[in-house]
Amino acid sequence: MATTDKGSLSERDICTQFITPSLQTAGWNLATQVREEVNITKGQVLVQGAKATRGRRKFADYVLYYKQNIPLAVIEAKDNNHDIGDGMQQALEYANMLDVPFVFSSNGDGYLMHDRTHSSTKVERELRLDEFPSPDVLWHRYCGWRGLGADQTRFIGQDYYFDSSGKMPRYYQTAAINRTTEAIVKGQNRILLVMATGTGKTYTAFQIIWRLWKSGMKKRILFLADRNILVDQARTNDFKPFGNAMTKIQNRSVDKSYEVYLALYQAVTGDEEWKDIYKQFSPDFFDLVVVDECHRGSAAEDSAWREVLEYFSSATQIGMTATPKETKYISNIHYFGEPVYTYSLRQGIEDGFLAPFRVIRVDIDKDLEGWRPEPGQHDKYGKVIEYREYDRKDYDRELVLEKRTELVASRIADFLRATDPYDKTIVFCENINHAERMRQTLVNELPEFVEKSHRYIMRITGDSIDGKAELDNFIMPESRYPVIATTSRLLGTGVDVQTCKLIVIDKNIESMSEFKQMIGRGTRINEDFGKNYFTIMDFRKATEHFSDPDWDGPPLPDEDFQPGHERPERKEYPESGRKRYVVNDVEVSVVAERVQYYGADGRLITESLKDYTKKAVSKQYASLDQFFKFWTDAERKMAIVQELEERGVLFEALAEEVGGEYDPFDLICHVVFDQPPITRKERANKVKKTSYFSRYGEKARAVLTAILEKYADEGLTDVESLEVLRVDPISKIGTPVEILNDVFLGKDNYLSAIRRLETCLYTAEC
Repeated sequence: MATTDKGSLSERDICTQFITPSLQTAGWNLATQVREEVNITKGQVLVQGAKATRGRRKFADYVLYYKQNIPLAVIEAKDNNHDIGDGMQQALEYANMLDVPFVFSSNGDGYLMHDRTHSSTKVERELRLDEFPSPDVLWHRYCGWRGLGADQTRFIGQDYYFDSSGKMPRYYQTAAINRTTEAIVKGQNRILLVMATGTGKTYTAFQIIWRLWKSGMKKRILFLADRNILVDQARTNDFKPFGNAMTKIQNRSVDKSYEVYLALYQAVTGDEEWKDIYKQFSPDFFDLVVVDECHRGSAAEDSAWREVLEYFSSATQIGMTATPKETKYISNIHYFGEPVYTYSLRQGIEDGFLAPFRVIRVDIDKDLEGWRPEPGQHDKYGKVIEYREYDRKDYDRELVLEKRTELVASRIADFLRATDPYDKTIVFCENINHAERMRQTLVNELPEFVEKSHRYIMRITGDSIDGKAELDNFIMPESRYPVIATTSRLLGTGVDVQTCKLIVIDKNIESMSEFKQMIGRGTRINEDFGKNYFTIMDFRKATEHFSDPDWDGPPLPDEDFQPGHERPERKEYPESGRKRYVVNDVEVSVVAERVQYYGADGRLITESLKDYTKKAVSKQYASLDQFFKFWTDAERKMAIVQELEERGVLFEALAEEVGGEYDPFDLICHVVFDQPPITRKERANKVKKTSYFSRYGEKARAVLTAILEKYADEGLTDVESLEVLRVDPISKIGTPVEILNDVFLGKDNYLSAIRRLETCLYTAEC
């Protein structure tokens, strides 16, 4: 039970006066083994209309480490008015994320300990403050839990690489690195690591390699990727600390004096002239082979990558991918085994490390209805069109409807003009021919921008030397041009386009793996360049994949998978001589267009926002009376708004759908509880007619009147933020400090006036 002398202490006081001293007494080094208020996530980006805000971060009060980045335990602290175990459920969530077995809750009287290793007789038990276990005790239990012997712990204890930049691995990267390292130390030689696009697979690979290399367990390493740009990015960025021990295999030559080798897999398999260059190495030369983007064919027994892996079969092999391929033709799991760690796109978005998205779904009449030519009808070039029904899957493969291409390009141009014409954009097309036609059509739709630079729109495909030469410029955030890239497959995987804000899908998506990779081009966040979310413009119903059970789910092997029956991946080549009809006189039109948002459950919201909001709010507030009481009792109304946003309520988008300038309170009352809404201006005018202002002096009335006008124009945020005091016309009255101290005679009086203003806005009490 809580003691009266501790009851007045804050949670921070409990930490400082009781928890931290008990850790020091137990032998924990406060400088190297104990971290306080550790941010685990960044807070989910919440998209509403064209606006994006951050949700709450998750942070642990304490994380305890055996060595830096080898976490062992989480402690959640509460003030002494709570029971000793009140923080346990929250701590268990954090422990699961951090992949640690020991979980503690404390209110300053002692600890409730949860032991996931089951090394004691009870899973949960209470400890006195002076009974907290030492680092060596928990490390010994940890190693037993992980199945690590004495010889293996020497390698597990190897330090991470750190430099003066202070960069630290994110929690999931640490878990992935430690899980992989431990699996290798225990003798597992085929390892699959699944991490969503944009979550730092290359950095994670570097730290794994670094620890194994520095510990002496793996002395020669081969890192394989399927794009030159991926190899070069790794070499100059994450892998740079290997210095002179590292080389890139190129120029058809092999120097065996290095320890870390980076290679484009084509450079070690290649065409007949380069054939078998990797055989210049002996089969046992490498101790470790890491394959980046391993879904792109390495698991197929007849693929070039598989040939390399089989040759170096004695080496430990790690496959890394965002989208493990599990079909009757190719299986990553069959080759590498079950993933040792998975970090999904959904989790990345929920944590705030990846960008969420909204979808603009555009349905075109000829896509929905199909099109049939007249018997004997000729195309643009005089060819007789085969008489049959053509549908969406035929367009831009067997049949080109030029006016359809013009319509798609027009919608892209309209969107960019309405948002920002210099937002990086990828347009995924059916094939190279389609990508070139789309480039030409977009040039005609956006001539004023092309006039400023011919590189504004570029086709970046496998056959385009000029386009591929611009790839580096396209992916560089600092480079303005190119802005729009039309492509078919080249940009579909691996290429890091941090500032891509618009992904256009005018391509039939044949697999979930391909769909995930395409979506992954937009999931990176770059706040320095204003990239917090992205938009998907879908012309081919590709986003129906979001409702598929396989979307963002775990990789499951196909029951029909038969080793030895793998199909090579379709590659991107120029399509010469292919039968294709081009029709330029068939009118097309948009039948329907709607905006869909990423929901709190990690799925695309397919129902109306009104229905979605009703369900989300009803889980929290069962009646209008209950909602009204919570709202009026809350000292900060925006705390309720933020909580509802984190539960998935999209107030900005909902306001657009409802129409009118309503604040969140009225949107909820109207949409969820069927009350007639009142606009912000109507509420503000109601306050002006009351005696609210009569109790304040001239300057105070001027401040409060200005805040009321801000509310009427912009909403509740300005009312509850002290930052409003820095904005005209309030800033002309004085500095924030002068307004608080001289005008209102103290901050408490000012906040009391704001609470009364809110009471007057939402009730009849003024």
